[in-house]
Amino acid sequence: MKRNNILAGVLLVGAAGASYYSGFARRDPILSATPKAEFSNWSGTHTVVAHRLYEPESLKDLENIMNLAHKGGSRLRVVGSALSPNGMAFSEEGMLSLAHMDAILSIDAERRLVTVQAGARIADVAARLREHGLTLQNYASIREQSVAGFVQAGAHGTGAGIPPVDAQVVGMKLVTPAEGVLDITEESDPELFRLARVGLGCLGVVAELTLRCVPAHRLLETTSVESAAQVCAAHATRLAAARHLRYMWIPHTDAVVVVQSVEAGPEAAARAEAEIAAAAAAAGRGKADPAAALRALAVTARLLSEREAAPLSAFQLRDELLAHAPLDAGWVRRVNAAEAAYWRGSAGHRVGWSDEVLGFDCGGQQCVSEACFATGTRAASAGADLAYARDLLALVEREGLPAPAPIEQRWTAGSASAMSPARGGAADLFSWVGIIQYLPVPEDGDAEGERRRDAVVQSFKRYRTLVSEALFDKYDAVEHWAKVEPPEDAAELEALRQRLGRRFPVAAFQAARRRLDPKNILSNDWVNALFPLPQTEEAGDSDEGQPAARAEAA
Repeated sequence: MKRNNILAGVLLVGAAGASYYSGFARRDPILSATPKAEFSNWSGTHTVVAHRLYEPESLKDLENIMNLAHKGGSRLRVVGSALSPNGMAFSEEGMLSLAHMDAILSIDAERRLVTVQAGARIADVAARLREHGLTLQNYASIREQSVAGFVQAGAHGTGAGIPPVDAQVVGMKLVTPAEGVLDITEESDPELFRLARVGLGCLGVVAELTLRCVPAHRLLETTSVESAAQVCAAHATRLAAARHLRYMWIPHTDAVVVVQSVEAGPEAAARAEAEIAAAAAAAGRGKADPAAALRALAVTARLLSEREAAPLSAFQLRDELLAHAPLDAGWVRRVNAAEAAYWRGSAGHRVGWSDEVLGFDCGGQQCVSEACFATGTRAASAGADLAYARDLLALVEREGLPAPAPIEQRWTAGSASAMSPARGGAADLFSWVGIIQYLPVPEDGDAEGERRRDAVVQSFKRYRTLVSEALFDKYDAVEHWAKVEPPEDAAELEALRQRLGRRFPVAAFQAARRRLDPKNILSNDWVNALFPLPQTEEAGDSDEGQPAARAEAA
């Protein structure tokens, strides 16, 4: 059996707890802490067995758990949907899931505000908001995130005039180790509020969030494939006109997939839907298969029979093809060419609600890195965005890297949040560029498969290092927090800390940590690697103040 992909550890633990306690009206969240809870992140690159997992059902539960952990100096790291590609939410000592605190508390349609508990899922919030004629301003690629995780890690969608999602937050209820429950807004405590919106789980546990919404709207999305020269020629116009814009550069080819969306009013949406239906009917009569090149490559390479290849989607075919020889740059080049053919055959339009259109298939298990850097303003781009892409593609060719598609490029406006990678003004423009390598998924017990998978991980480490050394300082880029992997090399780690210190108000962030979490219980290895904080009372794997967890829910 292949290892599970999405949310496996989280869902297994949550399901076990819910099933066991379904016959009880109430449970003690401390005495019922799950021991030895295993988690795996979405990409399958990080796993952890937490000594204790707490699952509060109310704000009071959360306060009690926090007080006890603070008293005993025991670490407690919050996990959402475990979607982060790195291990920023994981801790062996203790973890906290807010999956049971998932209520949508209020929707104020007139003021366009929604207040939710931290564990509410983005997809559920979007569905409820639509009933009131509202939606969130922007969405990331996956809608399974918890709202708090969505915000705390600095997630973003795309849109040159739209900031990252943390900028939608106008109020927070933060449960802190040292100061209890804090209700913070821009008006009540602007410095802490701006630090805590992208707080990385270090300043307290977010219990509730109030977000500003926009009127629900439909988008007309257009997908096309162009050459790099065509993309560069039309870029300024597109950036100004599109509500959302995304480029998928396909390495080792001259193909760029351009995905752009504009708001479609009722009449425009109806016309577009009629045109799309007519085009689909014509395509159906011609029996065109956009994935024909991918399918043919899998069959001619004898990886799949025609019968096996027939039902697979383009992205499933890509995963199968890349798994065959993921480190052979020549083979990856052929797969990329076949994928470019797929996108040419898939060019066209679609219409849908914004939360539906903005999501997309991210592929299978993967290693990823994503850089964020300033590129002028929307009105006057400095050109760093396209220059970065050109430099990156040239590096891939020069080094002969087995780089699969896509190199994904998106844009946002600036955010007032102090720890946002896009920290800046509303008129500022930031570009986000991601690289990727897909991981083979071996059968259980397949030692050779595990070896090949690890070889891809090591290959990606080199890819990431080459990119960071060549481009990050040149473009003053930092990584998306959910994709930062602290280097093992001491000199490289120190260089990363220096880069973070130049980009972020680290001194203010550390001061807030010392004030709100003096025993450093909300940290883990990831946090302490990036933001070392000497403590007089250091959190550790202490059982003091922590009742022994029972195995009932295991």
